[in-house]
Amino acid sequence: MENALINRDEAYALLKEYNKSESLITHALAVEAVMRHFAELFGEDKEKWGIIGLLHDLDYEMYPNEHCKKVREILEERGWPEEYIHAIESHGWKLCSDVEPVHKMEKVLYTIDELTGLITATALMRPSKSILDLEVKSVKKKWKQKSFAAGVNRDVISEGAELLGMDLDKVIEETIIGMRNVADEIGLKGNL
Repeated sequence: MENALINRDEAYALLKEYNKSESLITHALAVEAVMRHFAELFGEDKEKWGIIGLLHDLDYEMYPNEHCKKVREILEERGWPEEYIHAIESHGWKLCSDVEPVHKMEKVLYTIDELTGLITATALMRPSKSILDLEVKSVKKKWKQKSFAAGVNRDVISEGAELLGMDLDKVIEETIIGMRNVADEIGLKGNL
């Protein structure tokens, strides 16, 4: 399957085939939006980066114990390119996969996957329940509270920012901007 043959509608249908959880689908949409935003920042292929973001947790709901491993089988059966499969496998590096993120796209996915969770949790704690008025300093404040969104692996986010050669605050800022593009779809428009 060539890149031109992979389209967002097919990717979304595949996501829905393997994931019924609304929260997992919302997370996939958030990661997709952030990947598209970073692709634009870096002058890369927004469609490809977005689809990889959309499908990064494809195997998580049905195969939680084989997360980042089962996805290879699923996508290979459908003839997906190795580049897509490797990128998806690499987002679980050191957590559930030994596939290291090598390309910029992979490093972005590795970094922002956990970060979107922290940003979502932070936005939902605000009086507005919105990402539209969320600032980096609010996320950083919650970052320091280890009990807040305790499931978010902050070490992965920090390491990812280093891999990208980007300041953590800048990564947080750009991730917020990317998520704002789909605020309504991911339930973070709030009451603004």
